[in-house]
Amino acid sequence: MVAQGFTVDMNKPLVFQVGHLGEAYQDWVHQPIPGKESPRFFESDFWEFLTRTAWWVIPIIWLPVVFWSISKSVKMGHTYPQIALLVAVGIFIWTLLEYTLHRFLFHIKTKSYWGNTLHYLLHGCHHKHPMDGLRLVFPPAATAILLIPFWNLVKFIFTHSTSPALFGGGLLGYVMYDVTHYYLHHGQPSMELQRNLKRYHLNHHFRIQTKGFGITSSLWDRVFGTLPQTKAASKSS
Repeated sequence: MVAQGFTVDMNKPLVFQVGHLGEAYQDWVHQPIPGKESPRFFESDFWEFLTRTAWWVIPIIWLPVVFWSISKSVKMGHTYPQIALLVAVGIFIWTLLEYTLHRFLFHIKTKSYWGNTLHYLLHGCHHKHPMDGLRLVFPPAATAILLIPFWNLVKFIFTHSTSPALFGGGLLGYVMYDVTHYYLHHGQPSMELQRNLKRYHLNHHFRIQTKGFGITSSLWDRVFGTLPQTKAASKSS
């Protein structure tokens, strides 16, 4: 047991501290520190290395897997228009998965030691340090583990020849999501659509963290009623 009023020492590795916050963890983790520093998570250099990923690693590692998966469906006789449709469906499925994971898993309420610890590793660290450029994309080792059940689920639902292209489309959707997420935090968009998307996402971090769960678009927020009000609308209501 830890006494009430536990304070996290930001000068020490964070991961095994945050669990001691108990019920206070939710308030603590949703008070962002906007600086670009990258805090230390673990004493171990090995585990610390696994938590840090440059954004460009994601397309380098996963795009070859995307193309390989899609090529398998091509070799099984599907036409290019069919392949394009399957990939588009895979991307569409990813957008729903992106929203669902962000809303119901990444924002799950925790208060136990291990619940807080795991949540911090999964997503809480991003809300506490939203500008940490080395922890904005998902570590490839963790992605590889999660891809196994995703691939098995796709094979179970769809046919033998369509599954690879659908899987490749879903993985392409993930790559688009992760690089978009990085860009929304560190890019300087010049187009209005990109500026709106950046504003939309940073609003989730710094103003209304219980709404706006879409990253690549606001589609599913509109469908499921989690679209945040604009500042003008909230002032007038």
